[in-house]
Amino acid sequence: MNDDAGETQQHLAGDARVDPVTASIIYGALENIAVEMGFKLMRMSYSSIIRESEDFGAALCDERGRQLCECKKSTPLQSGPIPGYVRGILKQLEARGQRFQPGDVVIHNDAYNGASHSPDIGFCVPVFHQGELVGFSMTTAHHLDIGSCEPGSVGISNCADAYAEGLQFKALKVYEQGRRNDTVWQLIRDNVRVPDLIIGDMEAQIAACHIGARRFVALIERFGLEAMRNASEDLFDYSERLMRAQIEKIPDGVYTATGYVDGYLDNPDPSLKHLPVCVTVTVQGSELHVDLTGTAAQVEGHAINMPFIGTVDVAIWLTLRSILLDTEVHGDIPQNHGLYRPVHISAPAGCLANPTFPVPTMARVSPGNILADTLMHALAPVLPEQVCAGIANLKALGFSGLRGGQHWVHIEIFEGSYGGRHGKDGMDSVDTLYANTRNNPIEDIETHVPLRVNRYELRDDACAAGRWRGGISVVKEMEFLADGAVSAEGDGHSHAPWGFAGGSDGVTSRLVLKRRSGEEIDLPSMLQTRPARIGDRYIAIGGSGGGYGNPMDRVPARVLDDYLDGYITRAEAQDKYGVVITGGSELDATATDTLRRGAADARSRTATGRGA
Repeated sequence: MNDDAGETQQHLAGDARVDPVTASIIYGALENIAVEMGFKLMRMSYSSIIRESEDFGAALCDERGRQLCECKKSTPLQSGPIPGYVRGILKQLEARGQRFQPGDVVIHNDAYNGASHSPDIGFCVPVFHQGELVGFSMTTAHHLDIGSCEPGSVGISNCADAYAEGLQFKALKVYEQGRRNDTVWQLIRDNVRVPDLIIGDMEAQIAACHIGARRFVALIERFGLEAMRNASEDLFDYSERLMRAQIEKIPDGVYTATGYVDGYLDNPDPSLKHLPVCVTVTVQGSELHVDLTGTAAQVEGHAINMPFIGTVDVAIWLTLRSILLDTEVHGDIPQNHGLYRPVHISAPAGCLANPTFPVPTMARVSPGNILADTLMHALAPVLPEQVCAGIANLKALGFSGLRGGQHWVHIEIFEGSYGGRHGKDGMDSVDTLYANTRNNPIEDIETHVPLRVNRYELRDDACAAGRWRGGISVVKEMEFLADGAVSAEGDGHSHAPWGFAGGSDGVTSRLVLKRRSGEEIDLPSMLQTRPARIGDRYIAIGGSGGGYGNPMDRVPARVLDDYLDGYITRAEAQDKYGVVITGGSELDATATDTLRRGAADARSRTATGRGA
């Protein structure tokens, strides 16, 4: 899937095109431009999904659509796809005989031409210098509603095809040479449920793009276009060398793992649930190939399918970047096109990870996380100190209704958690892998929409045991203060996160409806829009990541801390960790040592076949 195979070895060992100091300065300036774009977008946005959750992306690309930098304030699932957006836009404009002009602004959300999925709408501003196209300034953001067959833009998981998912923008010019296309803007306003929020967020995206374009031109004028392009090529090569050096450290070989997507657990059709995601990683020298053959077939009429470009590629890139070039170990490195030259991805056409148009893709976030998690699982045996155990997936709920004759829509992202990792416990209650959005403050929710947050607390007694324990998630209860509707997309109800190196498997998640009558109903992880009544409470119970390493090797003082923090019970401390805690909540070192020695002896006898 790499467009630059011919560049793979070019200049890797050659002389730099510009001096390293200049390249470093340009790199820092590019990064700061992207960060400024992100901050401006966040500050100017109307909806909480962008303003508070930071579900947006910002990046600069060169004139060929190669990423120069991205906003580190944004989520990888938004910034990562931007080069694909740009290439998709260029492809569609060329097919129509159009080209970019100064003053143009293009809107794009075509999931089969680079977009991550249709609610992640991109705005692209071409950057010209002295009449020459030199690059693109682009932002993406998740929008609350795009006029789909059901309210909102999460949980639209059962729909006939891509047309039912809402408005499709295929490289349309909303500004042409500086002139606003009022017809397109009116079309958008007339076909979304919360037009003031949507239009306001879109205008914020465009403003952030213009800021990026102006800063990019100023940088070119400072250093000159030739120096800018040469520095960009050097930075691409530098990032590529870093990635290749880490791939070369992996023993040549083939590594596999299979994960499972819940799918539609309430559907009697077995082909719609427990969907396998198969990952085969082949490492040869400094080249790495990820093949997804064996993955479930695409699901017709259900939006759980993942766009190959925009979701699948980003999930794989982000996971490899996290494992092989951890910033804590390697420091800050250029996040650009060069990182992915050594990485090749394939998936059979018509599978869950490479669907064919017009199969719907809106609910692709949780399957993408399963893909990323499974890739990590495949590499765990050869990179045990660079991975975490299995992650507990996130869940997103869409709340909507009418108030005073006007629609309201709110998207709430419920955090997951990470598995334990070498030397560290799993992170609690965070977005995982390729999503790193923030939670919404309770005050913001209750100020803007008729919802009340009754509970928001860490989950008790659901901590996966390990030398480094799995992360835990939260319990969050949301109550409707008026009649409305709810939908959900998530995963992790049927498959526990995997434990690693002797660690315990994690804990599955749940979604519960509690009616005013007190009746409680377990709901599936994928929930089509359904009516909600005043007083209905939706309780999301997050899963827990897997444990890492033998629990009997955990430092006893840390087990005591876990008990005092309410993560585990006294009985769990003794049964799972071999740690004895007295009635006064103190560590009994002697009893602990005796218990652990007995457990070690029992394991030794079992291993040598001398007893159970």
